[in-house]
Amino acid sequence: MSETRIDRRFTALKEEGRAAFVTFVMAGDPDHETALEIIKGLPRAGADVIEIGMPFTDPMADGPSIQQAGLRALASGTTLKSTLSLIREFRATDQDTPIVLMGYYNPIYSYGIDRFLEEGKEAGVDGLIIVDLPTEEDEELCLPALKAGVNFIRLTTPTTDDTRLPAVLKNTSGFLYYVSIAGTTGAAAPEPADVAKSLERIRKATDMPIAVGFGIRTPDQAAAIAEIADGAVVGSALVECIANAQTNKEAVDAVLSLASDLSAGIRSVSKN
Repeated sequence: MSETRIDRRFTALKEEGRAAFVTFVMAGDPDHETALEIIKGLPRAGADVIEIGMPFTDPMADGPSIQQAGLRALASGTTLKSTLSLIREFRATDQDTPIVLMGYYNPIYSYGIDRFLEEGKEAGVDGLIIVDLPTEEDEELCLPALKAGVNFIRLTTPTTDDTRLPAVLKNTSGFLYYVSIAGTTGAAAPEPADVAKSLERIRKATDMPIAVGFGIRTPDQAAAIAEIADGAVVGSALVECIANAQTNKEAVDAVLSLASDLSAGIRSVSKN
């Protein structure tokens, strides 16, 4: 497939000598307009790649914070169609920041795979992370996505051994998402020494950028991951800002303030 925004961003960051700051927020949380304001503000706050969650009623891999974000989004009327509209509106003012949709297969299947890929590509989607589609099901969505020019990003975990790893890497593109802990999102803080050991093993099998997520909450934790990985992913800590806010404006300000602090932590680490 041809070069994507994700490819270009990681290439530029490598030349710059720093890790990527990858943010996760839920589409439509707490409502469409507020989510759009947050997403528009994230690049200014230092986000290099934005993951946008597609709310789903049975988010089995997500911890309580992201589950609640999904429920708030569903309660506000968010659908897959409105999620694509959110991205389309974002692209009206930002043609550079990579956007990755993250979620589960059922809403995409119900929407129609061909329709989803066509409309997603037109809206400005650059990549997909679909947590419940194993490599054995690549013909369902992975291969059609690659054909459409959309990166298919896979998760690998501490339990992905050397026998399984080649299958995980086979059709992965854009970057590899390393889940730093066993469990759901936001469950615990990653241990950098353990992550470094795992990344060393994975890098023997691929030269693809590796972003590390699950459990990163503070600038210091983000900086520690930036030392050893090609990207640090933060989600639960950001969506909790929305849950704890008293007003939508407070939610926007809190998310962007934390994102700015996390970005500063990552940018403090030079890989040159």
